[in-house]
Amino acid sequence: MTTADLLVVNKTDLAPHVGSDLARMAADAKAQRAELPVVFQSLRGEDGVRQVAAWVRERLAAWTA
Repeated sequence: MTTADLLVVNKTDLAPHVGSDLARMAADAKAQRAELPVVFQSLRGEDGVRQVAAWVRERLAAWTA
């Protein structure tokens, strides 16, 4: 969690059904990761994997530049 280039919290649509507090998860991630990126996503949501795909594209572009 503290060293990953990108932390992806997936299946956020299930959080209310399993008692997960996404706000708490976000605060904990911020405390542990500082400015390292965190993405909360659900494939059922409108954005799907858009943020993760954009992050990967950015990294790939920087790597191949």
